[in-house]
Amino acid sequence: MTTTTLPGGTFTLAEDLTLTRMGYGAMQLAGPHVFGPPADRDGAVAVAREAVRLGITHIDTADFYGPHVTNQILKEALYPYPDGLRIVTKVGSARDAAGNWPPARAPEQLRAQVHDNLRNLGLDALDVVNLRVGGLDSPTPGSLAEPFGALAELQREGLIRHLGVSTVNAEQIAEAESIAPVVCVQNYYNIANRADDGLVDALAARGIAYVPYFPLGGFSPLQSEELHAVAARLGATPMAVALAWLLRRSPNILLIPGTSSVAHLRENVAGAALMLPDDELARLDAIGRPAGNV
Repeated sequence: MTTTTLPGGTFTLAEDLTLTRMGYGAMQLAGPHVFGPPADRDGAVAVAREAVRLGITHIDTADFYGPHVTNQILKEALYPYPDGLRIVTKVGSARDAAGNWPPARAPEQLRAQVHDNLRNLGLDALDVVNLRVGGLDSPTPGSLAEPFGALAELQREGLIRHLGVSTVNAEQIAEAESIAPVVCVQNYYNIANRADDGLVDALAARGIAYVPYFPLGGFSPLQSEELHAVAARLGATPMAVALAWLLRRSPNILLIPGTSSVAHLRENVAGAALMLPDDELARLDAIGRPAGNV
């Protein structure tokens, strides 16, 4: 599998774990609102296969997408998995009959979720498992020792190779690291939502990957207008600019934009290679800068 044409190159999270910085988030392979089957299952299979064909070695998923649907599609599309492909999954949530996302972080729930991921992906061990801790877009303070300790036990049993955390603050990351090594953090972050700026840099200094989600989420109208203006001047889409900015922001940032369209997937990969002139980069940096800061 070649990765030479992907923007951003690769990032090594551990001795046996190197991922392309341009990854693919598989959430949208499920049905509307990430619930139930997709309208076009063959199309969903085609997207997963195209991601690998493009050289992506980092696929992000969760068995509660669907639930079960996304992982089953990935298995149908890609099993037996190519050498070098790494599937990163997450646990800590469930789906109820109404499509809600209740937390599910009791040790027995986490063990069941890990086995669900293994079964539906057709794997004997999971490359990376992220523990989802907070809400949709912000951490929920509190100890994660019990759930992260449960995952560390599953790691010792050989069912998980590496551990990460999602929607967490710096204190929770430190608590997790006191239990077992953390190779990645997956949090809400983009040009306009920069509360994690310091955390991104601190993790980069320690060789820990930072994986932002919602690259276009939560923009105010004014911020969106500025992003669109930069994109128009560069002859690019706002998504391309947002992805290119993230790759430029720090070498430990890994991208997982999602789509259910082969054409859109190709656009995301090509767009992330966009070169950002220094003057436009300064304008983009200013979008997320708090008022009064320079």
